[in-house]
Amino acid sequence: MRSFGKPAQGERLERLHDLPQWDGERLRNIHPVLPGLRDASAPKPTLRDFVCGDADRTPPAPLPADDPRSAWLKPPASGLRATWLGHSTVLLEIDGWRVLTDPVWGQRASPFTLLGPKRFQPVPVSLRDLPAIDAVVISHDHYDHLDYPTIRALAKSDVPFVTSLGVGAHLEAWGIAPSRITELAWWQTHRVPGTGLDITAAPSQHFSGRGLKDRNLTLWSSLVMQGERHSVFFSGDTGLTNEYENIRDRLGPFDLVMLEVGAFHPSWGDIHLGPANALLAHEMLGGGVLMPVHWGTFALSTHAWDEPVETLLSLADPQRTHLLLPQLGEAVEPVQPRPVTPWWRGGERTARKHDIEPDPVEAAGADRLAGSVPWPLD
Repeated sequence: MRSFGKPAQGERLERLHDLPQWDGERLRNIHPVLPGLRDASAPKPTLRDFVCGDADRTPPAPLPADDPRSAWLKPPASGLRATWLGHSTVLLEIDGWRVLTDPVWGQRASPFTLLGPKRFQPVPVSLRDLPAIDAVVISHDHYDHLDYPTIRALAKSDVPFVTSLGVGAHLEAWGIAPSRITELAWWQTHRVPGTGLDITAAPSQHFSGRGLKDRNLTLWSSLVMQGERHSVFFSGDTGLTNEYENIRDRLGPFDLVMLEVGAFHPSWGDIHLGPANALLAHEMLGGGVLMPVHWGTFALSTHAWDEPVETLLSLADPQRTHLLLPQLGEAVEPVQPRPVTPWWRGGERTARKHDIEPDPVEAAGADRLAGSVPWPLD
């Protein structure tokens, strides 16, 4: 299946072997895992738990969304604007340049067309309606961040890609010319040609892989985008790590901090933040406007679909944390103060369990595949 991608070979593989994260067989997290992040006694969710979970894992109806196309016709007055398009996909406008993070327009975060987490929220705009993009950044190779149908569509353009080392093998296999791909190890910086935009890969606490045999054979990263006046931090996927203090010291301060808050579970505490640890990570990064991502699109864990944002809102101290919670598709400038509006609470917050029956095709597939697919795949 082409959606699995291709393994790194040749010079790319040699570069991976030279990383300090390479242990002789695969990559690993080398910075300390902070105590108390993972509940070792918590049972890991099964594949059937994902496929046949409670109805409150998805909203009863599509969430409200804006059409950002008219806003994109004018440059941001402040020089910095962000448009959240769902999950970890954000269109950033930084000092005259546009960056698209982890673009996912596909219907499933999965290698399969009939199985795997299905999008419950459509993207506010189509790919063809995006303005001209100066760079696409991809944090790592999991399906909800590196999407085969989206990359195949973007292959028809000439937009450059900046990604973690090793991920370029997948991109090349799907039609992206090698000249358009820049792969970074942690702390490496790339100036996008013809722009004033610098992109730096930084540490994260996660893992990689798209199949059963390629676990941790490509690098995972957070990413920092810096223009002439503004700087944005994007976490990709990560657990809480004291490397955030190093990132602050070496690359901060940040005008906008985009941290993942969804798809958390007690047994995954060292590889995903969740809302509580996102607030701690935000402090370690030195503050800046906090915009949560990685929620509101796919059901990738067993919690309610709105639990990440509701918990974040309940825990955040408005005197210490400037939360930015834009509606999907809403083009917002972080420097402009705005109250938090819980736009996602329209109507009933959740459907009842008996209102939504599991998809019989997916349920049957879960029975066949249980124990054979490495979860979480995000």
